[in-house]
Amino acid sequence: MEVRLPQEEAPNPHIVNFEALPPSFPTHRHSVEFWEGLGRLVATFGFLEEILGKAIFAFTATREYSEDEVEAEFEAWLPTLQRALNEPLNPLVTAYSQAVRNHHAPPLDEASLDELVRQLRQVATLRNAICHGSWRQAPDSEGRSVPFYVDRRLGIFGDPIDLQYLQSLQRSVAELACDVMNTVTLLGWQFPGSKGLGEPIFARRDTNS
Repeated sequence: MEVRLPQEEAPNPHIVNFEALPPSFPTHRHSVEFWEGLGRLVATFGFLEEILGKAIFAFTATREYSEDEVEAEFEAWLPTLQRALNEPLNPLVTAYSQAVRNHHAPPLDEASLDELVRQLRQVATLRNAICHGSWRQAPDSEGRSVPFYVDRRLGIFGDPIDLQYLQSLQRSVAELACDVMNTVTLLGWQFPGSKGLGEPIFARRDTNS
């Protein structure tokens, strides 16, 4: 990009010499294995969000409604599904929790659902720091560094993170995604978008018939 100097010369004007920066700047301080672990974790968070959205669809689509409720609930259903497609993790956890609790045959007792939601919220607090933090700090002698991240309440993230942390958290998030899927399949439904066992919630019409 061509840089134009201001008409009135500033004291000691200068620009960043990009060509002199290290290869892969600003990610040059961490190992390839670290970035692979981080990338896999970020992708797993995205997978969890997708699974929560599909679970919200499953529970709202299979819930039994009284005749008095049908019209109003149907009108509210599309906006609910639209939000499930684009909301971040924490609101998705809230919507998922409500959808399960409102279902006529919830697959978990109250204590088990509370624990699942607690674990989902716990990883949700880490998700923003992992996905949006700036990894400017060079790793220490043990390969740990703290991403620079400040949340909406001005809380500063302070956990040192290494490859083992990333791999362990990735495994935990993947397991939580499976736990969410299980809440649907325990009711005998096929999880939306999968080819697993169970009765499909939505079957496409054969346009050729």
